[in-house]
Amino acid sequence: MRKLSPKQREELLAVLKARFDANKTRHPGLMWARVQARLEARPDRLWSLAEMERTGGEPDVVAQDKQTGEIVFMDCAPESPAGRRSVCYDREGWLSRKEARPKTTAMDMATEMGIALLTEEEYLALQKLGDFDTKTSSWIATPADFREQGGALWGGRSYGRVFIGCNGAQSYYAARGFRGVLRV
Repeated sequence: MRKLSPKQREELLAVLKARFDANKTRHPGLMWARVQARLEARPDRLWSLAEMERTGGEPDVVAQDKQTGEIVFMDCAPESPAGRRSVCYDREGWLSRKEARPKTTAMDMATEMGIALLTEEEYLALQKLGDFDTKTSSWIATPADFREQGGALWGGRSYGRVFIGCNGAQSYYAARGFRGVLRV
């Protein structure tokens, strides 16, 4: 299991608490003590949040699942996380490129980090909390029937509207990364 040192853990919790306190409209009614207790019970999730932070995601609490009690974190950086851009959607798309392959894929990175790509529904919910991806775009989880046809979905905001678009899964752009979600 990947773990943080006590100092890394303390520093990450301080960053997460400061962001939590500064953005109360993202999680009305939730208290930090409840969030911290769940985090301390799941050190593997703390490691994943550290990876989200390290790659520029600025993770924050956006909800608590009413059925499971899980705390839901999403990347809340204004733009697609800088440390996760210029990636194809998945390994199949990456393999289909004959030239100029990027280093990795969104799906591979997310798996390595222990997080999931936002679904279309989650992406649209995030966009209700602020204006995200006004200069960038983010790959989002693509349904299998769509992916089987070679495409992958992305989301972005332009001209005051949220758009869900598609590209070939093998494509990659300097301004497209991915946003993650983590349940604790």
